[in-house]
Amino acid sequence: MTPVAPSPALVELAHAHGVATEFVDWKGTHTVIADGALRSVLAALGVPTDSEESVTAALAEVEDRPWRRTLPATVVCREGWTPWVRAHVPHGAAVSLTLELEDGSVREVPQVERWVHPRTIDGREVGEATFELPGDVPTGWHRLVAHLDGPAVADGTGVATLVVTPERLELPEVLRHGGVTGLMTQIYQVRSAGSWGLGDLGDLGELASWAASDLGADFVLINPLHAAEPVAPMEPSPYLPTTRRFVNPVYLRIEDIPELVRLDEAARERVAELAAGVQALNTADTIDRDAAWAAKREALGLVHAVGLEGRRARDFDRFCEREGEGLATFATWCALAERHGLPWSQWPSEYHDPESPAVAEFTAAHTALVGFHMWLQWLLDRQLGEVQREAKDAGMSLGVVHDLAVGVHPRGADSWGLAHALARGVTVGAPPDQFNQLGQNWSQPPWHPERLAELGYAPFRDMVRTVLRDSGGIRVDHIIGLFRLWWIPEGLTPADGTYVTYDHEALIGILCLEAQRAGAVVIGEDLGVVPANAREYLSERGVLGTSIMWFETTDEGPIPPEDYRELCLSSVTTHDLPPTAGFLTLEHVDIRERLGLLTRPVEEERAQEEQSIATMREALVARGWLEEGAGLPSVIEAMHRWLGHTPSAMLAVSLADVVGDRRAINQPGTDDEYPNWRIPLAGPDERPVSLEEVLESELAPVLFEATRGD
Repeated sequence: MTPVAPSPALVELAHAHGVATEFVDWKGTHTVIADGALRSVLAALGVPTDSEESVTAALAEVEDRPWRRTLPATVVCREGWTPWVRAHVPHGAAVSLTLELEDGSVREVPQVERWVHPRTIDGREVGEATFELPGDVPTGWHRLVAHLDGPAVADGTGVATLVVTPERLELPEVLRHGGVTGLMTQIYQVRSAGSWGLGDLGDLGELASWAASDLGADFVLINPLHAAEPVAPMEPSPYLPTTRRFVNPVYLRIEDIPELVRLDEAARERVAELAAGVQALNTADTIDRDAAWAAKREALGLVHAVGLEGRRARDFDRFCEREGEGLATFATWCALAERHGLPWSQWPSEYHDPESPAVAEFTAAHTALVGFHMWLQWLLDRQLGEVQREAKDAGMSLGVVHDLAVGVHPRGADSWGLAHALARGVTVGAPPDQFNQLGQNWSQPPWHPERLAELGYAPFRDMVRTVLRDSGGIRVDHIIGLFRLWWIPEGLTPADGTYVTYDHEALIGILCLEAQRAGAVVIGEDLGVVPANAREYLSERGVLGTSIMWFETTDEGPIPPEDYRELCLSSVTTHDLPPTAGFLTLEHVDIRERLGLLTRPVEEERAQEEQSIATMREALVARGWLEEGAGLPSVIEAMHRWLGHTPSAMLAVSLADVVGDRRAINQPGTDDEYPNWRIPLAGPDERPVSLEEVLESELAPVLFEATRGD
């Protein structure tokens, strides 16, 4: 059936709410978004479109909405800017505006001499007064307060959040004087003899210390550590967390918890039994998160039971106070999940609303269990801080660089605790492209752009702060999602979605503000289809881009290393591709053929990829970095040498390349068809490689020297 084209009024309404009505796909084809898809996306935004009359009324509401509030919910601007703020009051009423800075001081905001005709809203006249913010407001989180001599146009709308962001995020000192080289890995893959079935924060500390002292690495970039489900089955993808604000306790190193020594003999023996049971999985070919968490959950329960004393108890109290309601809500969700299972939509209905009396009663009746999950987050905070200190003490200039996933699980903690900030009836994904020709559905509910602004961007701020704490930087997966996201209505395919725009000035500004306060670098993963001028905008704000050598090509061949971007993190490969040895042997083609993900004959796909590899080899030979007919190790070394001659501020070597791994950790666009995120680090023979073996790697110094251009 031919899709129905949208009416002009529907197109206008879509544009008014930042919904794209057309786009150009990866093949250059102009595509018009179908009527049904537009109506579904607008419905997810809370815009009624069930008839042409409702579309007309919704268009009128776009014009009237600002006049229904005294002040806008949030104002975001850069330092030095002097934006106008419009206040709406009953026509003829007097209004003044004060600025409450986060340091507690208060300033008057001058009014601008500007006449605006009143507007009739719901049968009454509403006037507009204009104020100009001074240009010397410091960066930070402030408040604007309206003072009226009579009733407001709407209760609760007389206070606005004011966020003043830096004009540009200044690079850390080390990046201002030449580039840095580091390691990147999926830490759960890196198992040591002391791991409980998967790599943990103890392993991360050891890896970072070795990389700094033996390889001269300045950072280690890891996968998102966001929290997953507290009960089985645990979602294996670190990019589909239950929340992005808190951390997965499966990464805790049990032996590093000080209270462990206070266990009685029976409890200590039980912890030792649990450890031995899952340490037997350290050589397994598949990572079993459920088994690892079951053992750690029991051990942690035993340690928690001994309690905290002295300064540790006081530190925990301070942590809970700092994290506030968000921590309590998440811990309550975890406790409810342990008692009632998942998904939360199948809980008794009285528990569906986190603010309901029933949830409050549950919390009061289960204070120990809720407190346990708060305690886990405190332990993670302490251990993450220690890992960062160890990395810096070992010589890393940046230390650990964390990864921020695009979104959250549709039935996770945030879909319960932050339901008011998320859109319903849609998921996030990506349209078809060269590497995922059917498109991708990431099964994640997107931020609702208007509600996020109404909340003063607090959920976004709190999430970013947590990830940035005790880190040298943050990599933002699919940073273009702060400009626009591909929304897919429920029941439709990824090819049937459309783009919805976000206030990138606000979101990226807040990201830069929080990174500046943390002294961290921000790296945006800006691969794939990118809106016009997005990369230029990110560079202007001091946000690094991302370059993957396989993608840096033109019709003439690989882009010369000298032409790479300077403000960029560059690497040979990424977690969405096989390790370099696998790519060179067409592992990615074989996977997609087996899974039926190709949209053209495999012979054609294979021939094109073989030509790309041949072209890469030729370019390496022409530079004198590779001999004709050289084997895989030489090609991989030469590709890293190519990176070493780029001007990029940050260069990353994949740990999978260090050990000669060939298997892809992830095949985008699949779920159970492929063991995504469950494959341990392995050598060329697919035998799992331990952290102890990594530390003895002979290839690691070779690749690091090549990447530095030595």
